[in-house]
Amino acid sequence: MTDFRIHASDSAPEASRIALAGARSKYGFVPNPIGMLAESPAAVAGYLGIGEQFDESSFTPVERQVVLLAVSFENACDYCMAAHTVIAGMSRVPAATIEALRSGDPLPEARLDALACFTRTVVRERGRVCEPELAAFLAAGFTRAQVLEVVLGVAMKTLSNYANHLARTPLDPAFAPARWEPAHLAPVG
Repeated sequence: MTDFRIHASDSAPEASRIALAGARSKYGFVPNPIGMLAESPAAVAGYLGIGEQFDESSFTPVERQVVLLAVSFENACDYCMAAHTVIAGMSRVPAATIEALRSGDPLPEARLDALACFTRTVVRERGRVCEPELAAFLAAGFTRAQVLEVVLGVAMKTLSNYANHLARTPLDPAFAPARWEPAHLAPVG
């Protein structure tokens, strides 16, 4: 098996060190996925850059976490499900909503459920969403701009989900209380 290094500032390529310093400043530590992505300065800069753009989207912090958890569930990313469970709690996402996202169940709030359903459909169908599903999303009060912002969130999370799968990124202790395992997949050897 090929091991991916979790870089710290002293081991990362020079061009990745600014990104690691920014992550440490933002989170108080360098999360393992960011340390792993630092192997490629382009990958870590791209991930953090798209994350900043998603943070500037028209979605509320709660809505952003709904998107990120829905994507991570569909992609069965154990690391991101645990991390965003903790972040969602810090973002004041209701506990019942978090639990529904972790289990793939309908969300208790109709608007957030429409967002989660649309996001899941975008992931499952690779963007080929049928007109009735798109209309339902818009009827829930979302905009065409937010359709594209869902795609932005999907792109961001898919990058980290796939990289975490390839690297088998270990869970940081900060997220261990929210450990998650996909019920619908066999473990990867």
